[in-house]
Amino acid sequence: MQLSIIVPTYNESPNVAELVSRIGETMMGIDAEVIFVDDSADDTADVVREVAACAPLPVRVIYRDAATGGLGGAVVEGMRAAAADACLVMDGDLQHPPEDIPMLLRRFEAGNVDLVVASRYLHDGSAQGLADRTRVLVSRISTMLTKAMFPIRLREVSDPMTGFFLLDRRAVDLAGLKPKGFKILLEILARKSLRVAEVPFRFADRYAGESKASFRQGVNFLLQLTGLRFGKMSLFAIIGGLGAIANLAIMWALIQLGMHYIPAAIIGAELTIIGNFVLQERFVFQDMKGEASGVWSRFAKSVAFNNGEALVRIPMIALLVNTWHLSSMIAAAITLALAFVVRFMFHSLVVYAPRKTAAKPTAVSEIVDELDTQAGRG
Repeated sequence: MQLSIIVPTYNESPNVAELVSRIGETMMGIDAEVIFVDDSADDTADVVREVAACAPLPVRVIYRDAATGGLGGAVVEGMRAAAADACLVMDGDLQHPPEDIPMLLRRFEAGNVDLVVASRYLHDGSAQGLADRTRVLVSRISTMLTKAMFPIRLREVSDPMTGFFLLDRRAVDLAGLKPKGFKILLEILARKSLRVAEVPFRFADRYAGESKASFRQGVNFLLQLTGLRFGKMSLFAIIGGLGAIANLAIMWALIQLGMHYIPAAIIGAELTIIGNFVLQERFVFQDMKGEASGVWSRFAKSVAFNNGEALVRIPMIALLVNTWHLSSMIAAAITLALAFVVRFMFHSLVVYAPRKTAAKPTAVSEIVDELDTQAGRG
């Protein structure tokens, strides 16, 4: 069999017949099957069985009494049961157009790839099917945060949050996956380096039923993301916390010596910016330095960003002191806490981003790179 199409479902009975019909039409001449892995509380599993009786291709359903691992667990169970090694995953609400399946399969069969990702954010792709601007914004921010957590693993992936992809199941250890939420692609990408290709697709409107997006799913996503990348972010947090303590200590000492709190905050910020960079180089991003720009370039980006952030943060301290009548120390602590996530994302995505491959380095760039290299050795 060429392809196993895995559809995890939860209360999607109104969509089943239309989904199978459109898959059947687009799969003409392709040896494929459809596996629904169902965790529903409604009659979705029964509807799948009814539709399977007259479907133009093999259709079966795996009903799970216990929804272990959520949607991600359903996908893994479907991959285990698949007849083909090429496993395509898609949602059951028709927001992933079945007509795009052959495009993913053609790219997969072209070779030199373990995973083909259908991206909403590549070339002609579109996220128009998201319910409103808020969901679009949440999706964009989630994608940025995810790529910040895994800048090397996800550097070739513009849409790691998509649920529409084709995977060679032989390329991953299914038993080693520990799905806990609905972003199974993130789980797969985070645990192993794969050869990835992307194709654009237009995220469509839901055919029937209601979206399953919820605040609880958002919390589960954050827990999943933190669990996968806890190490690097925790080290960044520890160093940031030490820097914040040092910042506050320097500020307090200078205030005690009679300095106004604004210049005291500026001096404390500048000293800790440099100290944080040195510690981050050594303990947080040491595995990313080899593919990033030179040390002086990284230092310049880090210092420039942190000074820009300080230009925003210090007026916020003044605002909190003068408007809310907080103590300057409490105001500084609040602004430092708010700045943490933004700092981490910038350093992962920009400061330590892998260098783009150039066609041919110029003489000037070779000299600059050599100076960076020598500085780094020193």
